[in-house]
Amino acid sequence: ILRLDEGGGLMIRGANETMVPPFTLYGDGTVIFRNPMLEPPPPAGPVFLKNPMRTAKLDEAQIQDLLTFAVTEGGLGAAKPQYDNPMVADAGMSVFTINAGGVEKTVNVYALGLNDGGVPDLPARLQFQKLAERLTNFDENGTFATDVYVPAAYRGVLLDTEGFPGEAPIEWPWDDITPADFKGDVANGELPRRVMTPEEIEVLGIDGIEGGFEGLTIMDPDVPGKGY
Repeated sequence: ILRLDEGGGLMIRGANETMVPPFTLYGDGTVIFRNPMLEPPPPAGPVFLKNPMRTAKLDEAQIQDLLTFAVTEGGLGAAKPQYDNPMVADAGMSVFTINAGGVEKTVNVYALGLNDGGVPDLPARLQFQKLAERLTNFDENGTFATDVYVPAAYRGVLLDTEGFPGEAPIEWPWDDITPADFKGDVANGELPRRVMTPEEIEVLGIDGIEGGFEGLTIMDPDVPGKGY
């Protein structure tokens, strides 16, 4: 019933494949969020770990309080569908979606937070920024009780290293999975991907993976010297 999503902008290849909405509120009161401003965990060798998503369950009063904030102080109630910023290039898009209390809309805000002088719709942008800060820092720097969100599945993405050996490459770890099991429309820029079970990820032997990770080089079992 309320979501903040982010994407686009100037990013390295494959970055979009691993992005998830930083905040979602479901109708039963379940909240799943991650604060992008937090310092990430230390790397595990060549592997870069991400902070886990957090989750909590809101009661009805808390749900209504948050939705009221989003519609009023957060600016979604009076928002138009699109907010552009012609003064900025290669920035990301913040997408707010709300479907509650008679309000059903999606609001796209380009370059949220880049509020240099002369930016269009500055008052509305400041409201959206305030809402985004509340949603991504939903646990108020750890003072609001939440739990680590443990995914039921993971998205595995293969990115060809194009001959670069990578740091500490490992042999292909799965007997019943092949690179061909990772599917993607490569012609349209989509990387091969596959839904992975927690058990399939555990064989990699990496701790603290609940938030996802990247940077692990795995060698192709059939093509000598080819890595992902």
